Amino acid sequence: MITLAIAEDHQALIDGMKLFLKDQPDILLVGEANDGEALIELVKNKRPSVVITDIRMPKCDGITATKIIKKKYPLTKVIGFSMFDQADAIEQMKQAGASGYILKNSSLETVLKAIRTVARNETFFDNAITTKDETTKETITFSEREKEILQLVGEGKSSQEIADIIQIRKGTVDSYRKNILKKLNLSGKNDLLRFAVERKYDF
Repeated sequence: MITLAIAEDHQALIDGMKLFLKDQPDILLVGEANDGEALIELVKNKRPSVVITDIRMPKCDGITATKIIKKKYPLTKVIGFSMFDQADAIEQMKQAGASGYILKNSSLETVLKAIRTVARNETFFDNAITTKDETTKETITFSEREKEILQLVGEGKSSQEIADIIQIRKGTVDSYRKNILKKLNLSGKNDLLRFAVERKYDF
């Protein structure tokens, strides 16, 4: 029996995975967490054989949590769970000791395959992962002001709050945001927020 713990700060994602997994006779969900600290405590108490963890979570991010889990409980296999297939995040999760990495828009069948694969002491990296992030890092450069704004977007700041913090007009902030969206080929503020949250440790 594969015992599984899931850490994700969006409860709806956990609930969707729980519904799917409850019909799998070889997998038992032993707990869930909405932040990194709760995940570490969960692993301490339940000792799951496999953990799926979001990369960005409150209190303690998934990369740090993975390092702690693998140091204290080396038999527990960890799968990274992220919105973006960025090469640096994947590499940091590998270095932290993760055995796999899947995208949040992957099929539930892919999630299931990942769980079973790492439980067999093998590695699993989502086929949907590409090298586009490496290309992006080579071809897209951000000005210092754009980096500053992306950092603040990743902290959940609004355009007005960003304007107040760096003492420029809100309209100027909006112009920067539009330019960043264009550079990244993203379609709206929600996509920009997700990108900034996932990448904020890398600016």
